[in-house]
Amino acid sequence: MTDDSEALTRADADPAVDWDARAASFDDEPDHGLRDPLTRRAWAERLRTWLPGRPSDVLDLGCGTGSLALLAAEQGHRVTGVDSSPAMIDLARAKLAGRDAVFLLGDAAAPPVGEQRFDVVLVRHLLWALPDPGRALRHWRGLLRPSGRLVLVEGVWGTLTPVGIPAGTLTDLLAPLAEQVRVERLSEDAVLWGKEVEDERYAVVAVVA
Repeated sequence: MTDDSEALTRADADPAVDWDARAASFDDEPDHGLRDPLTRRAWAERLRTWLPGRPSDVLDLGCGTGSLALLAAEQGHRVTGVDSSPAMIDLARAKLAGRDAVFLLGDAAAPPVGEQRFDVVLVRHLLWALPDPGRALRHWRGLLRPSGRLVLVEGVWGTLTPVGIPAGTLTDLLAPLAEQVRVERLSEDAVLWGKEVEDERYAVVAVVA
């Protein structure tokens, strides 16, 4: 990863970043916008293995412009997306117009979904930046139906000043919450990122009781 992209990753984690101002260019990153057909297909194939085979209710937290939400909807799932940026939410609603999807403005750590429960909580590149990841995981676990699953895409980004959450740390946090925890390494799949990467990137699928 170059110094520039490392700086971008660090900015992404900063709660002071003006996400509304960055929304228009957010999808320019290959793994954000999924505009390249090969990258889009790669994420769709991964998502298909992480989500249930039957139509399910998916809660996409920190949904951004809705790229993963769109893939999930295309695979027959009902999606609720949550993001703190009104501009991101507007783009996600436009991207999924006509789909079985709802987008809510709110805090991903404590999403405004009331008593609604889901089959999947899907989170990409968000958990590690929260002040208390363990607390967020416990809250998200409570939003799942029996046998639901947490699908968490995370990593440790950068080579000069790494930031993120190692897979081992995340699996330790999930151990008291889930019956099954599976880690899938993603660093070696350059198509997912639109480039070769040298840092740690992975997905965790955790199935609860």
